[in-house]
Amino acid sequence: MVEKKKNNGLSRRHFLGYSALGLTGLTILPSWKMADGKRIAPSDMVVLGFIGVGRQGVSDFNSFSGCSGVRVAACADVDKVKRERFKGKVEAWQKNLGIAPRCDMYEFYEDLLERTDIDAVSIATPDHWHALTTIHACKSQKDAYVQKPLAFTIREGLEMVKAVRGYNRVLQVGSQQRSGKEFQQAIALVRSGAIGHIETIYAKVGDPPKLLDLPEQAIPATLNWNKWMGPLNDPKIHYHPDLCPPISLDPVQDEKLWGAWRWYRETGNGFTADWGAHMFDIAQAAIGMDGSGPCVFIPKGYNGTQYLTMKYQNGIVMTEQPYRKEGGQGICFNGTKGWLKVARGFIECSDPSLLKKEEKKIGEGQYEVSSPHMQNFIDVVRSRKNPIAPVEVGCSTNTLCCLGNIATELQRPVKWDPATCSFIDDAEAATHRLYHYQYRRPYSL
Repeated sequence: MVEKKKNNGLSRRHFLGYSALGLTGLTILPSWKMADGKRIAPSDMVVLGFIGVGRQGVSDFNSFSGCSGVRVAACADVDKVKRERFKGKVEAWQKNLGIAPRCDMYEFYEDLLERTDIDAVSIATPDHWHALTTIHACKSQKDAYVQKPLAFTIREGLEMVKAVRGYNRVLQVGSQQRSGKEFQQAIALVRSGAIGHIETIYAKVGDPPKLLDLPEQAIPATLNWNKWMGPLNDPKIHYHPDLCPPISLDPVQDEKLWGAWRWYRETGNGFTADWGAHMFDIAQAAIGMDGSGPCVFIPKGYNGTQYLTMKYQNGIVMTEQPYRKEGGQGICFNGTKGWLKVARGFIECSDPSLLKKEEKKIGEGQYEVSSPHMQNFIDVVRSRKNPIAPVEVGCSTNTLCCLGNIATELQRPVKWDPATCSFIDDAEAATHRLYHYQYRRPYSL
C-alpha cells in the first residue's frame, strides 16, 4: 500500500475528461518517420510520462526527444521547481515540432499512473523508489524505462522481475552501455572466443558507499521531503541539499552535482552500484552470465585481498581493480589467447588484427544522452519483444552489486547461489538491509 494521495481538487470524472482531452490532442499530430523510412501514424505514437525529473530525468528526456514516434504528456516529481523546469523544456520541444504545448505536472507519481493515455514511463528517481514506482507502473499496464541500478536491494529487484513478467510489461534498464558500439564489439569478441577462454576480468568501478555524514539543513518549501524519503526508514537520514540538489528558474541555475544520495549507505550503494551497473553489467554480458552471477564475494582487505573479488562457478574471477594504467572506469578481459580492454569511447585488443584501437574523449554527461538505447525501448514497446537490457539483466547485475557491498560491510566472504537467489548457510547475510529492509509505514513491497 502507498500513502494516501493528496486531494488536488480534481474529481475522478473530471480527471478522466481531462485525460481524454490530452488523448484527443494526439490525433492531430503529424506523422513521424522511422529509421527505415516508414511513417508512424499519430495513433501509433508512444506516449511517455516521466517520474523523477531532476538532472537524470532531464537527461533522459533529452535522449527520448531524439527518438522517432515519441510524445511526452506529463511529469511527476516531489520538487515543485523541477516539475516546472521540466514542463518548460518539454513544451519548448513541442513548440519546435509544431505541436500544441502541454505537459501536465504531478507531485504524486500515483496520479500520473492513473492516466490511460500514457503508454510508458521513464523512471529516474533515487534508487530506493525504483521498485515501488516500477511495480505500480506494471499494475497500471504501463511499460517502463528504469534508470540503473535496477533497485536498492536484492529482493526489490526480484519483485520487479515478477511484476514485469506477471503483468506482461516491457522494461528497459538504463544501462546504455549495452547500446554502445565499443561495448557491443567487446561483448561479441569475447563471446566468439577470439581471445580464448576468459580467466580473469578487471572491472574498475570505484568505492563502496560510506556512512551518511552530511549535516541536517532546513527543508525547502518547494520540496516534499517526506515523499522523497518514501519507504526509507532509517532515522539517521535527514535533508541536506546534496541529497536532493536544488535548482532555480529565476535566475536559471541547474543542479551543481549529481544527487549525492548515491554515495551513502543509508540512501545508496556507492560507486559499486553506480558504475558497477555499467561495467560489471558488460562483464556479465560478455561471459554469458546475464541472469546469473558470481557465487563467492570476497571483500577488499580480507586476509590480504587487494581488491573486491568475485568468483564464478566456471572458474572466472572478476576483481574491482584498474583495467589500464591511465585510470578511469572500464574493463579488461584476460583470456588464454590475449586481452581486450573497453571503456566509454575506448577499445583495444592485444591482437590488433581482431580490431583497430579506438579512443576518443567523452565529455561529462555526453554518454548519458544515448538515444539508441531509448529508441530500442520505444521500438519494443510497439513490438512487445525483449529490449537490449531487460529486467532480468538489471536484476542480476543489481544483485551482484548488492552482494559486493554486503561482503564489504560484513568484512568477510559471502557465498551466493545464483540459481536459487539465496545465500549459502549465512543467516547474517540473509538479514542484511541490502537483501531487504523493513519499509517505513505505510509503504510495503
